[in-house]
Amino acid sequence: MKSNSLQGTHVNRSKNFQYLLTAVWVAASVLITGCSSKTDDDTNPPPASTTAHNVTMTSDQRQHIKLYTVAQSTFHKTVETTGAVDFDNDQATSVLAPFSGPVSRLLVSPGDHVKKGQPLAMVDSPDFAAAVSAYSKALATAKTDRRLAEADKDLDQHEGVARRENEQAQTDAVNAEADRDAALQALVALDVDPQAIKNIQQGRTMSRIEGIIRSPITGTVAEKLITPGLLLQAGTTPCFTIADLSRVWVMAQVSGADLGSISVGDPATVVTGIENKNFAGTVDNISALVNPDTRSVIARVLVDNPGDFLKKQMYVTVRIQSRQASSGMLVPVSAILRDDENLPFVYIAQQDGSFARRGITLGERTGDQFNIPDGLHSGDQVVVDGGIFVQFMQNQ
Repeated sequence: MKSNSLQGTHVNRSKNFQYLLTAVWVAASVLITGCSSKTDDDTNPPPASTTAHNVTMTSDQRQHIKLYTVAQSTFHKTVETTGAVDFDNDQATSVLAPFSGPVSRLLVSPGDHVKKGQPLAMVDSPDFAAAVSAYSKALATAKTDRRLAEADKDLDQHEGVARRENEQAQTDAVNAEADRDAALQALVALDVDPQAIKNIQQGRTMSRIEGIIRSPITGTVAEKLITPGLLLQAGTTPCFTIADLSRVWVMAQVSGADLGSISVGDPATVVTGIENKNFAGTVDNISALVNPDTRSVIARVLVDNPGDFLKKQMYVTVRIQSRQASSGMLVPVSAILRDDENLPFVYIAQQDGSFARRGITLGERTGDQFNIPDGLHSGDQVVVDGGIFVQFMQNQ
């Protein structure tokens, strides 16, 4: 009896183990099938509808919408670009040191208005002192030699001196006077004060011999390039820049695509972005060279600068109005909208009273209008006021 009981228990355990394996296999199959089905759904989702629908409005809503009828128009292209202000080099000059020596005093500051010949700086210059000394000696020598020559001439007339000695005296006087004149021209070239030259000619001694750097033109001190104590080299050290700032150059960067649209003489507007300060100008030169870094060409705009508002190296926006006539479809800037990908589009009124979205290609801007080379046809009615509301309605 005991043996039969043990055998029955073993059989029951075997059946239970088989049942457990079957249950695990079924559960695993269900789990795998469910995961596979979910993966298929995620990989191949049902396609979503992306077709844009036209926008319909009530009569009250339409009262807030303004339309513009597109037509072929003639216009003058506006090229908008960036530029930098520069001096008018025809009215500006760099003042180089006329003599060597250390700077002792500065007499002007940037922004000061100066007249032609006005002192700009003082220099303890040995060159200047040597030039003054050379003129004083040449002046005295010329006076002495001329007096001796006149005396020998008188003696020669009375046969009191040999003709040869008289001729030599005359030659020495002429040479001395030539040296005197050359020394005087050296002082003039150094911009020595005429009163100081007159004092030397009258035999008055100068208490302190200082070189004076003077302004060569009337204008504004645009740049000060020296400081007290700086050692100047004659003819090489730049000291100041004097410019007439009543007129400046604006160097506009024009791309190759826009180069054919502009020409010398075209009117331009310089926009500073400061207190609505805009300045009128004219293109007076187009460079023959391309900038290898920017691949652009410099168009020089001549601009009147009242009040010296425009400063050198100031960055500005330049709008050049081409005098060449062009034709195209123009629409107001307010009609242009942008989608999620920043692509331009407009809303077109349909015959059934709805509004349809239409993608366009933007061309050049002319004032407050854009030329549309592709996407519009003559007679299309474009929403120019209320386009944002139409877009909101379409996205609902």
